[in-house]
Order: sequence, then structure tokens, then C-alpha cells
Amino acid sequence: MSDFFKNKRIVVTGGAGFLGKYVLEGLRKRGCKDILVPEIQDYNLTKLTDIVRMYDYMRPDIVIHLAAVVGGIGANREHPGRFFYENLIMGIQLIEQARIRNIGKFVAIGTVCAYPKFTPVPFREEEIWNGYPEETNAPYGLAKKMLLVQSQAYRTEYGFNSIFLVPVNLYGPGDNFSPESSHVIPALIKKCVDAIENGDDYISCWGTGNASREFIYARDAAEGILLATEHYNGSEPVNIGAGFEIKIKDLVEKIANLTGFKGQIRWDNTKPDGQPRRFLDISKAKKLFGFEAKTDFDKGLKETIDWYKHQRKV
Repeated sequence: MSDFFKNKRIVVTGGAGFLGKYVLEGLRKRGCKDILVPEIQDYNLTKLTDIVRMYDYMRPDIVIHLAAVVGGIGANREHPGRFFYENLIMGIQLIEQARIRNIGKFVAIGTVCAYPKFTPVPFREEEIWNGYPEETNAPYGLAKKMLLVQSQAYRTEYGFNSIFLVPVNLYGPGDNFSPESSHVIPALIKKCVDAIENGDDYISCWGTGNASREFIYARDAAEGILLATEHYNGSEPVNIGAGFEIKIKDLVEKIANLTGFKGQIRWDNTKPDGQPRRFLDISKAKKLFGFEAKTDFDKGLKETIDWYKHQRKV
């Protein structure tokens, strides 16, 4: 590892969250001493006055912007306005105030939801503007994608060094298991574990099970973000993925097997599948900053399940 981070002050928005904890862990391993996290109870990053106060106090050299208002398909359908406004206003004002202060680098984290609904698989970064995102998460995806527009515009006009990374769905120990806002892997783990504990003989899952997804272990995603922070200074978006896809019905069977749930899996076809397929082309990340995901999917799922079961006992 290089000394890139050792003498720099790094602000990590969302640093107390799921992905944030892995980014902080990676920064500490790299010898970074000045890591600052604007906690939500102290700074509301949708408010300009709080952003100004945060920047004036923390004086970062680099900003890694992980903070987001996010959830699964259900949460996206219930809060499209909130997800659009809060993600957009937070990112736009953070980037603008960073530019005003001549902060050395801004790392904006986008989302796979920014891609068009019917993007050819695997998703290449060049396809990101070739259509409208899948409807259930379009407001969130478009809000994030506007930060790519801002990032590129500010580089062109002001020479501001902002990069934009596009991670796929995350999973791992520490994930959000709340039924109201969790993503598919924690939601399925909770369903299976609950069913076993309650003696239920079936679980109900959204959609048809035919949609596919790609998942990246959160520690791997954090490593990709930190490698890009150190080595990438370009204007084009870069995918952060694991290089595989799995159908949701196969995912459910895998999680049922790993948790020990032996009951029936029922599909609720009245609920949406979301985007038909998600699978990223990850060649640019490897070429531009040497990133490759390392965690075996079954191993990562097992660790996530074990963590969740342990948390239930605490």
C-alpha cells in the first residue's frame, strides 16, 4: 500500500452506515489518521447551512460521498419524491461547496439503478444514457445520475477533480435488515430465518423470480472505492461490481439452503420484479485502478447469515 492517504483529511459522508464502516476500515488499514464522519444527528446534509458548517469545521482534502437515502423496490415505490429530492439536493450542494473551497477531490457514489431499464448485458459505462431507468427506482437512479452530470460539468468548467463510481447491489455483515427498507439479500435472509423460528412452512417472495441481479460484498466495494480514490482522476463513470449475475429464484434457493429453511417458496406475481437483469462490465475498474472483487458469493452469504443470526441473539 502507498502513503497516499496518510497525511490527508478524509471526510466520509455516510461513514456510520453499512458501506461506510467498510470504507473507514479500509482507510485505517492504509494508515489514514484524519478520518471525519459527519454524523446525521449533527449534520443534515440536505441543508446548505449544515454542509457549510461541516466543511468549515472538517476542512477535508478529499470527500467520499456515500450518504444516500435508499431502500429496496418497496421503499422506492413508497418514497419516490423523497428519494429523488434528498439524494439530489445532498449531492449537488456537497459538490458545489467542495468546488467553492477548492477541495482536492470529490468521490461521488452512484448506483446501478441509474442504468436504462433494458441495458444490454453486461452493462457498459457507455450505455448509461441510452434509455430511461426501471420505473420503480428511476427517481433515485436519476437523482444519483445528475451527480455524474455535475461532476463532468465542473471538471470541464472549473477543473474540479470529481469522479463518479457505479456500484451494484451490496451485501454483507452489517447490512440493513429492516423489512421497510432492506434490499433483496437481507430481506430474504430475514424471511428464511424468521420462518424457521416461527415454524412456518412457506415464505412469500416478490415477483416471478426470473429477474437477475449482481451482488458485491461490501468490503470488496469499499476496496474498489478506495483504489479509485487513490488512482482514478477521470471524468467517465466506472462500474464497481463482482462480475456475475444470479436469477432471484436461484438466489432464494441458495439462501434457503444456507439458512436451513426447507419449506415452500411462493411467488407473488402481483409485485414487481424490478429491472429485468443487472450485470456490470467491470473491465474498466480493473484497467484503470486495478480493482477486482475477491469474495466468493457463497462465502459472503454465509458470513452475512451468521452475522444476522448472531445479532438476533444479542
